[in-house]
Amino acid sequence: MDYGSMVGESFEYAKEAVVGKWNKWIMLIIATILLGLPLMGYSMKILRGEKPAPEVEDWGTLFIDGIKYLIVVLIYAIPLIIVWVIVIGASVVGMMSGDPAAMMAAFGAMAIGFVIMCVLGIIIAVFEIIGIVRFARTGSIGEAFNFNAILATIGKLGWVPYIIAIIVLGIVGVIFGIIVTILMMIPILGLLIYICLIAPWTLFTSHYICQIYDSAGTA
Repeated sequence: MDYGSMVGESFEYAKEAVVGKWNKWIMLIIATILLGLPLMGYSMKILRGEKPAPEVEDWGTLFIDGIKYLIVVLIYAIPLIIVWVIVIGASVVGMMSGDPAAMMAAFGAMAIGFVIMCVLGIIIAVFEIIGIVRFARTGSIGEAFNFNAILATIGKLGWVPYIIAIIVLGIVGVIFGIIVTILMMIPILGLLIYICLIAPWTLFTSHYICQIYDSAGTA
């Protein structure tokens, strides 16, 4: 995989979709404001490989696809939610006890729990990224959890190239996050800029993930 080319193409894909096309950008902002569900549904179109970025239309389908997308994401998040509930629950009990030793143990448990959640989150993401594309292209929620097919796709990509591709996306995400954080320090205007940037970032990540999947030569 040519990671630089993938990042560049994804940037151009997002740029071409919104720069100078203010009507589409406004529609995407509205899709973002509506709990993000239409935007998630729109992302499904990109994951199916549509080029250039499609128009924002058929809102009913966008909502339905967005809800399905959210269901898949929530199911993948169940292990993280369980760990979070256990860690937070144990920590709250420890801190409410008033015992200094118990409180220290609670803080330690929170730190360990955070590390576990980070590792678990990375493992989940490895499967979820391919699963989401499978769901988008087949229309079947079950295919998002077809782990044999997901592992087969990763095998075609190669585990090392695939992990590197995810890391590259993560690095770009951190840079984007830093920029957004700085911009959000501007009162009111910063929040507006953030809302306007969510859609282009979604287009970027969706097309990048689409390129990863297509690198395996899988339909």
